[in-house]
Amino acid sequence: MSDSSQPVRALATRRHDEILKRVGAQGSVSIAELAGFFDVSRETIRRDLKLLSDKGQLDIVHGGAARFEPSEPAMSLRSQENAGGKAAIARVAASLVKNGMVVFLDSGTTTLAVAQAMTELRDLTICTASLPIALHLCHVPGMRVHMLGGEVDPGEEAASGIDMLEAMARFRVDIAFLGGGALSPDGEVTDFTRAGAEQRGRMIALAAQTYFVLDSSKFAKLTPLRIPNFQRAAGVIVDAKPQADITEALARRGPSLMVAP
Repeated sequence: MSDSSQPVRALATRRHDEILKRVGAQGSVSIAELAGFFDVSRETIRRDLKLLSDKGQLDIVHGGAARFEPSEPAMSLRSQENAGGKAAIARVAASLVKNGMVVFLDSGTTTLAVAQAMTELRDLTICTASLPIALHLCHVPGMRVHMLGGEVDPGEEAASGIDMLEAMARFRVDIAFLGGGALSPDGEVTDFTRAGAEQRGRMIALAAQTYFVLDSSKFAKLTPLRIPNFQRAAGVIVDAKPQADITEALARRGPSLMVAP
């Protein structure tokens, strides 16, 4: 029995080494990608990932595995990344806003770009937990800015927590623009934290229309948390077209894909 099982153990060891190399180089890997590369079943890959996770060598996330990254980099570090792409996304988002609307703007660098693109609009009510967004728009004529309260996260420069969720629920929102941690290989926007995922899921349920704004640096990445109600979002606005498999998977989930020119 020991002789017959030896090749299987050797093959598994080689898979584990390759998986760890890929996670180290790419930051994340998907179950579908690994199953195709090794020509094995997804269940086999799931068992491999669980074993490596139990050893503390990687984190299992929705759809695959990733290096341990407990939070998104601080906003100050993200602010200069792909500024042109974020500005293009912002122009498309701002074109969806009409004078007189109640608009929710999530925290983040891409939603800050949306705020900067909205300064020609008038008679808007803005709801946000983002300090930079509130500070920028409160000086624009015709904007009424409501700062949603809660404990301030210094890295995100925004309020969060139960108080923020309760404040959010008091508003009738016409349109909301949300950030996210990643656009996964399965065509789903996912998040870094439970609090962030819950907040975004509740806003999808509250707003008449909700759009995610994601630049191409977040394509095919894996973050741990699913966002409730994601399939009810109106769309995902991006600066470049994702890979065909991601585009097709997103279409099956429901939200439309809008690619900024």
